[in-house]
Amino acid sequence: MGRFWSLLFLLVPILGAGLFVVAALPNSAPLYDHWFPEDVSRDGFIIDNLFNFILYLTGVIFIATGFLLFWFLWKYDAAKNTEPVKFIHGSHTLEIIWSILPAVTLLFIAIYQMDAWAAAKMRRPVISAGADGVEGTSDDQLKPPLVEITGRQFEWRLRYAGADQKIGTPDDVHGVNELHIPVDEDIVVTLKGEDVLHSFFLPNLRLKQDIVPGMKQFIWFRATRTGAYDIVCAELCGWGHYKMRGRLVIESREDFDRWLQAERDEQNRVQYSPSETDE
Repeated sequence: MGRFWSLLFLLVPILGAGLFVVAALPNSAPLYDHWFPEDVSRDGFIIDNLFNFILYLTGVIFIATGFLLFWFLWKYDAAKNTEPVKFIHGSHTLEIIWSILPAVTLLFIAIYQMDAWAAAKMRRPVISAGADGVEGTSDDQLKPPLVEITGRQFEWRLRYAGADQKIGTPDDVHGVNELHIPVDEDIVVTLKGEDVLHSFFLPNLRLKQDIVPGMKQFIWFRATRTGAYDIVCAELCGWGHYKMRGRLVIESREDFDRWLQAERDEQNRVQYSPSETDE
């Protein structure tokens, strides 16, 4: 019976690795579309490469550990093994080895992902490099946000600058759950939270940022393809978390300007049109 259980344990690494391979194949059934969504970001490949590297590294360790577990269960099955039980009190050498190896692996991953982290969290797009002509210094003129997004239960509130080109003034253009951006431009977004923790997630741009109430945070990206894509909340934020979805519309600069102007005109029409009580 012991060797039966060892064969069951052997299925874990085999089926686990097999499912990942099948899911990664194009048009694989029944797991089609269970791998990465379409990448429409200039820097998305950096995140994909980092993910794949960590997946392959941990996958090799997972498979090796699974086969070692199978081998020990098979070799030392009590029903088949006639040798008497031997008790040992541990090996300091082995303990040092299996403590150092994971530490070195984690340190290597931390160093390997530094460029991806810097690109996504530290190198905000700039308009000009300032007087010294060097980007990354204190006199850089940072690119202003195109839109401010506030997460609240259970929707995304958006605010674009009005005619004065400043967000936070009375002529701002407001929207809900539909984010429009121009393609092939560096986009900066301000993120805020109104009530609980949310997580702003753009799967097709490989971008996710937790939103903490009371904090103002910035994200940036460059979309390379037009189309409509999902905006989701990746943080359990209450009973309506499942419906906190929005739509990202990536369009040409001309189409974006027309859309924004139409939203301004409609907002002004509603705001300044006479009410029924005034008539």
